[in-house]
Amino acid sequence: MNRTTIDRVVGAALEEDAPWGDLTSQTLLPASARAEAALVAREPGVLSGAEVFAAAFRLTDPLVEVEHLVEDAASFDAGDVLAVVRGSARSVLTAERIGLNFVQRMSGIATLTRRYVDEVADTRARIVDTRKTTPGLRAFERKAVRDGGGRNHRYSLSDAVMAKDNHLAVIGHLGESVTAALLAAKDVLPHTTHIEVEVDRLDQIEPVLAAGIGTIMLDNFSLDDLRTGVALVAGRAIVEASGGVSLETVRSIAQTGVDVISVGALTHSAPALDLGLDVRIDHD
Repeated sequence: MNRTTIDRVVGAALEEDAPWGDLTSQTLLPASARAEAALVAREPGVLSGAEVFAAAFRLTDPLVEVEHLVEDAASFDAGDVLAVVRGSARSVLTAERIGLNFVQRMSGIATLTRRYVDEVADTRARIVDTRKTTPGLRAFERKAVRDGGGRNHRYSLSDAVMAKDNHLAVIGHLGESVTAALLAAKDVLPHTTHIEVEVDRLDQIEPVLAAGIGTIMLDNFSLDDLRTGVALVAGRAIVEASGGVSLETVRSIAQTGVDVISVGALTHSAPALDLGLDVRIDHD
């Protein structure tokens, strides 16, 4: 995640929150007031979004300083100070909520991801995210997944071919076989383009594999069918499991021998972590 992306997204958030400035801070606080604020963890977790947090203050006032005490992907305990912010009290309080919103959201995703990753320890399965991200925040949320120890799926519709159930339904309605449609697609795609196909029945596996695709997703399969599917694929493609994945089920899914487990909940259901900004105000 580069600085241009961070500044674009954080800048838009600041513009939304204070389109004509922070009326409260400008009215109540003298221009000479200085603030030192500590980013404090109210609960344990995994940090993500340190640079995004800092950008909220930097874009509000380049003279505000942010000292990072904990780096992204590091674990912390309740009560730990994660960063210290120093500068104009007006600027610190103007940027406070936007900075907190991002770091709480991203750290919540990283923390939940770490729990999933820990659940599948000592198996071959890797935990990956999905495109079920907050519109406009995909780069931030996928960074948070990586900070939690997870991996990223395709970033967008432009990155890879992924034929899902609705694509296969259209192909079937047109009277074309799945194998023929996939082979025709391979003929026009660059050789570097990865192809993944989602199936929801065991009898769909062989027609897909006959086209020589790279990844097959077994969607909403039972544990027994996942084991059967892995055996049918027999190393001819990467096997991804999806659907019905929770912290309670993920280890059992991993133990079926799948290579990848995609978890939409990492980004669409992660609660924001409880972090606070404790501020002390001084006058020059």
